[in-house]
This record gives sequence, structure tokens and C-alpha cells, in this order.
Amino acid sequence: MNFSYSSNLQSSFIRPDGVDKVTGNLKFLTDLSFPNMLYGKILRSAYPHAKIISISTKKAEELPGVKAVITSKDVPGLNRFGLIFPDQPVLCDERVRYVGDAVAAVAAETEEIAEKALQLIEVEYEPLPVIDDPEKALLPSAPRLHPDGNILHQASYQKGDVEEAFRTCDCIVEETYELPRQMHAYMETEGGVIVPEKDGRITVYVGTQHGYKDRFQLARILAIPESKIRVVSSPMGGSFGGKDELNIQPYGALLAIKTGCPVKIHQSRRESVRSGLKRHPMKITMKTGANRSGKIVAHQVRIIADTGAYATLGPAVLDFAVEHATGPYIIPNVYVEGLSVYTNNGVAGEFRGFGGNQVTFALEGQMDRLAVELGMCPMELRKRNLRKADDLGPVGQEIAPTDGAAQVLKAISQSPLLSEREQSTNPWTKTGVGVAIAMHGGGLGFGRLDPAGGRLSLNKDGKIEIAFGFEEFGQGLLSVIERLVIKEIGCSANDVKITIGDTDHVPRSGSSTASRGTSMVWHALQRMKIPFTQRLLEKASQYTGVPVDRLYLGPIGIWCRHKSDSELLITYKQMADETKDDPIQIETEFHFPTTPHSIPGGHYLYSFAACAAKVEVDVLTGIVRVKHLEQAVAAGPVIYPTGYLGQIEGGSVMALGYTLLEEAVMEKGKYVTENFDSYLIPTINDIPLSMDITAIEELWEGDSYGPRGVGEIGTVAVAPAIAKAVYDAIGLWVTKLPLSREEIVKAVNRRELRKWLTTK
Repeated sequence: MNFSYSSNLQSSFIRPDGVDKVTGNLKFLTDLSFPNMLYGKILRSAYPHAKIISISTKKAEELPGVKAVITSKDVPGLNRFGLIFPDQPVLCDERVRYVGDAVAAVAAETEEIAEKALQLIEVEYEPLPVIDDPEKALLPSAPRLHPDGNILHQASYQKGDVEEAFRTCDCIVEETYELPRQMHAYMETEGGVIVPEKDGRITVYVGTQHGYKDRFQLARILAIPESKIRVVSSPMGGSFGGKDELNIQPYGALLAIKTGCPVKIHQSRRESVRSGLKRHPMKITMKTGANRSGKIVAHQVRIIADTGAYATLGPAVLDFAVEHATGPYIIPNVYVEGLSVYTNNGVAGEFRGFGGNQVTFALEGQMDRLAVELGMCPMELRKRNLRKADDLGPVGQEIAPTDGAAQVLKAISQSPLLSEREQSTNPWTKTGVGVAIAMHGGGLGFGRLDPAGGRLSLNKDGKIEIAFGFEEFGQGLLSVIERLVIKEIGCSANDVKITIGDTDHVPRSGSSTASRGTSMVWHALQRMKIPFTQRLLEKASQYTGVPVDRLYLGPIGIWCRHKSDSELLITYKQMADETKDDPIQIETEFHFPTTPHSIPGGHYLYSFAACAAKVEVDVLTGIVRVKHLEQAVAAGPVIYPTGYLGQIEGGSVMALGYTLLEEAVMEKGKYVTENFDSYLIPTINDIPLSMDITAIEELWEGDSYGPRGVGEIGTVAVAPAIAKAVYDAIGLWVTKLPLSREEIVKAVNRRELRKWLTTK
């Protein structure tokens, strides 16, 4: 393993939550228990599409140990939820649209009793036709799944005259790519405890990526003021986007209020598979034309996304895919159209990469096919069409100047993988190498509420306390915050207290999502550090009589400069005692940086990555093994090297699973894969023995926007790089993920048979 970067920051240290995690002392939200706690379970639909004729809960209510059974009639407020459109029923009363729809919920003294109570709830259904394919949903004869029809969202981008431009092309490639439904596969499935408090409030201890947004949605459902809801959302065991939407919170809250007792709900993996979000399956058709010199002239794209039964973040995911359909390339004539379509399949929503993975796989596939048709080096083809630092963004919007695309392409072109092309000594194993590049927008984009902010204070214990309203779910955000506070303020780790993930004690900072966490913390600190430091030094000067210009913040407290050395003048604890009647506290509120152009979802800050992959293909079994992965990432200064490396490595492995193994198969609206015995994610045996990461930290001259997040960029370019490596090995163009072993074996057999026939 090699990791190269230029920062002078200490590369290894103990992360703030590290010891408690590895020793098991840390309590995750699903570990919590309270006196008189009940256990909740949710009854999900028996059909992917049906009318509800009747619901009888009498037998369940009579079961000893059952304390409450709720249906739609027990929802006092809005019986709907959804981050963008509240179109998903909390508890269905007339119709179910997918197998994860909730019909009833119970609270009982034990989990076993709750399970038995679910079996006693009698629901009479009238099955309806199942729409299990988005193209079927678009037919005029298809049943309408929602009042406005089956199209959730349409998005498009057009520049130039595509039809005319294609007539001038010397080379045109057209292909349709199919991308799978992928599970988030977080370690901690959806769950937590909802506690009714003595003062009439409730506390929601449930993992989420956006505590304030959950509070807003729950207030509408429960018909109570937001001020009566406290959401504690850190720490949790993973998300990758899958917990950005409400999941079990409404049911636990309704049951807790009805019973007056704490209620724990923790979904099993099968329950999580059935009801949880997935990555959007997409069918993408691309037609791309170039002239003989390798300049791309025209690019036409059609995207059909299967959003499942409800909206969640489907519109934003589609907008992101449309925006990134041309990637880091300058193409004069473009037409992109996208449709996000309702079906009776599982609900698709936010997932690491947010639509960029799907469209980049198709785009980079087009680049490789064009290179072969033109007889040109694929690296050279990319270079000839690459954006320059001051070019507009992919949908014609103003973006922060960046040379990241050229930087990562140059870095990956120097990879030894591209020159060391030794073949396997095993005649049944073929090796190949592929390269792909990607760009990824950070933040939610133009026109979307993307609040940011933070609070910096000297608390009563003499700690420099920094507070943010987002969550730690395993991504290492606490370490980023700690490193930045130490660097910007000058204190030590022992002087810092981090408060996050509790709506009663933190300001609004937006969500832990969209690669915005590191950027948001950095921007907040730039706004807060000077007024905080000035106020603290001014107070210290007043109490000590030492001029401000001789004082500075350091470890333990405030130091005084002398001609030859420095001395500790007053500790932070002493300062806290002195200022207890006038606490030192600075807050900031701002919007995450976005393009000034009114393009829905258009981004302003981008990160870039290039990936080189070396594979071995077993032509007898069709098994593809990735032997080496190398990534070059341009995302600005590295704040926390170990975390940076972990994000890119982890993203690479998740993308490897997406490419080779993972598909949440559905048949007629029902999941075929319900657990990890049939849904396979990468294990240690699947991970490349060698993974090298190069961090490019230089920003364009005048760029004042600091580090970009790397939570997603490491996942995007891996799949197309592996796909090209497979072509390099056996001559098969991959159009569908995950890679099919059967297709590989058939392709090899067809090729070998042709060779045999031509030699006879």
C-alpha cells in the first residue's frame, strides 16, 4: 500500500472515537436501553402493489405482552414523509406500492412477542398489476402509481445542434449501459430508541444523516412543534446515503407516544433489505461522435432511472446524473435527457456517488470505444477533449476554476500499470489494464437548501468546544474537525471538545452528505477563528495586563511572547472561570458554495479522480480478479491523511463490489436477494493486494475554497476502469453491471471457436 501526499500534518494519530470503538465501549444508538423499554416491529406489505380492503388488529392487541398496535388512523398529523416530496405513507390505508410499505406497527414487552403480534394482524388485500420495469411504467397503458402519473422527474441539458453535428462525425459509437440496484450494506441496520420524556418532549436516538430534517418531518407526522423533538443521531454504524431519509423513526415515535414508554426498533438485515433505500438502477443510452483527430463533436444521452415506489431524493439524483453526463470533457454539441420513473420496485434514493457512478460508467465506456474505433491511445483521446481550468462546468455553469482533471490524468498516466504489461503464465488466465477518470460535484447544488454553519466557544470546563449539526457515521468526520481546530486555532487535541449530532445542543449545519462535511467544517472555521481568537485574546489582555499583540493561543491556554521564548500566561480553564458571566461564543451561518447560474442542482466545487485497474480474467470460469488498483485524487489539501486514505480505499472496495458482485435482484416487485448469503459484498479475499493512492493537494491560483470532500469521488472511476481492463484482457465490451461470469465465458468461447474454425 502506497499513499503519497504533500501535507505536513501528522499522518497518524488516535482518532477521537478510536479507542472506544475498537474496545467496544462506544454505545451505538441501537445498543441503548432504557427502563420499561418496549420493542417495536413493523408490518410490511405482502404485495408489491395492492389495494387494502381491511385491516384487523384485534387478535394482535389481545396477545399478552402487546402494549400497542397502530395503523394509519393513529397518525395524528401528515401521514406522509419524503425529503423532497412527502409522497410516502407512514402507514398505508388504501394502497401499497412496494413490499417495504408499512401497514401497521406493534410495541410489545419482548421482540418475540412483537414478531408474533405481526402475524396476528389480518390484512385483506386486492392485488393490482405490478410495474416492475421503468420502461413498462412509461407505456400509456400502464397503471398510474401516483396521481400525477409514473414520471417522478424529468431533466435535460442541451447545447449546440446534436443532429447536425453527428452528420459531420468521422466516427460514431452508440451503446446502452445497464447499471444495477445496489445495497448500502452498512454494518448497523436502521434502528434506535425513541424515548418519551417527562416534560412532554420525545428524544429520538436513531441514526440519520440529517437530524434537523428528521425533526422537521417528524413534527409534521406527530402534529407537535419541532421544539418538542430532540434528535440524537451520532454515532451510528454506517450510512453511505441510506439513512438520509426517515426509516423507523415515525413508527417508534408513534408507539412511544401511545404507550408512554421508550420503544426500540432495530431492523433485521432482511427487514432492512425489504424497506431500505438502494442505489438507482439506470439504463443509459449514449451516442458519441468524433472527428478523425479525436475531437468529440457530438454527445447524446438518454437516462431512465428506476426510482421505485416513492420519490425520496430521486429528482436530485437524476439532476446529478444529467449534470455529469459529459464529465470533464468539453463537447460543443450535447443533448442529455433523463427520466426518473416510479415502479413497484424497492425505493431508490441517495447512495455514495449520487448518480455520478452510473453515468460515468457509460461515459468512460464511450471514450474507450471511441479510442478503439479511432485507433488512438485512450489516454490521448481524453487529453484532447479535457476541460481547462477556467472552462465552464458540465452544464454550462460557472464553477470554481480547477485544473483537477488534467492533474489526475497526468498522475495516472505515470502509473507503472500502464507500462508493466506482463501476461500470466497460466494459459487460462488473461490480464488487462484499464484507466478511467471522473469529476464529482460537492454540496447539494443550485436551488437546493444547503445550509451550513457552526459554533465555536470556550465552555465552562475550559475546553474549546466546536459544534456542528451533522453526524458521524463512521466516515472519520470527528478526526477532520479535531485536526482543523488544532491547525486553525493553535490548541492541542486535549483542549478540544466536539459536539455533533444532537439537535438540542448544536446549530444547523446541514446534512452529512454530498461530500460536503470537510468543506463545511473548513469554511465555518475560516469565518469563526478570527473573531473567536480576537475576543479570547482581548479578554486575556484585560485580565493580565499584557498587550494583545504579545499573546497567542496555544496548547493548554494563552501564551505570551518574549524576545527569546514564550510562557504560558493563563490556561483555558482559568479563562473560562474569568468569563463565566460573559461566555466567549461565536456562531456562523452561511450557504454551501454554489454556482451563481440558475441551473437546478448545478454545482460549484468539484473533485476529480483517475483510476488505473489491473485484472486477471479466468477464461474457464469467468471470474475476474482485480490485482491492482491505483487512484489519483485532486480534492485540495489533505486534512486527515488516514481518513483520506480510508475514504478512497473504502470507496474503491465498494465500487469493486458494484462492478463484480452486487445486485439487489428483484422479480415481479419482490427481492430475490434478502440477506448477505445471496447478496455478496467484497470480502478480504476480493480486495486487491495492491492499492496505491496519490493525493493532489494543489488548488488553482486564487482558489479560496479549501479542501473538498472525498467521501464519494473514490467510488466513481473504478467500475469503468475495471470494465476497460476486461476488454484489454479478453476483448469483451462490458455493458451491464455487475460483470456476468456467464457472459465472459460465452464471449471467450465464441472468440476461441472462431479462431479454431479459421485455422482448419
